[in-house]
Amino acid sequence: MLMGEYHHTIDEKNRIIIPSKFRNEIGSNFVITRGLEKCLFVYSLVEWESIVNKLRTLPFTKKDSRDFTRFFMSGATECTLDKSGRACITSPLVNYAGLTRDCVIIGANDRLEIWDKNAWDNFFDTNEENFASIAENLFGGE
Repeated sequence: MLMGEYHHTIDEKNRIIIPSKFRNEIGSNFVITRGLEKCLFVYSLVEWESIVNKLRTLPFTKKDSRDFTRFFMSGATECTLDKSGRACITSPLVNYAGLTRDCVIIGANDRLEIWDKNAWDNFFDTNEENFASIAENLFGGE
């Protein structure tokens, strides 16, 4: 399970340090792709294979299936950590997520998410008051 919040910077070559706690869990080879809410999703190769297998079951005759598959798969890049524990993020992914200098890397159960710090702060501030009702909606019946 991936969890926690870490603050790092992305350098001029689009490299970002993956926290050592996360490196052990996702491995030295992993996939980065477009996430939802303008962040990036990072999956271990095992988790990525599971996601791809789920996408394969979607009916290609449904426009939503085709659109989401295009969105999700076209940005996907397999990455390898360098000796310093950094991942190099492609320019299209950096642009998609609006990554500037300061970034936040969070553990989100089966994946990491990489956010521009300002976008993360905005997401958190905008939704902070709603988290209790979201939790009630998701878990209230249990």
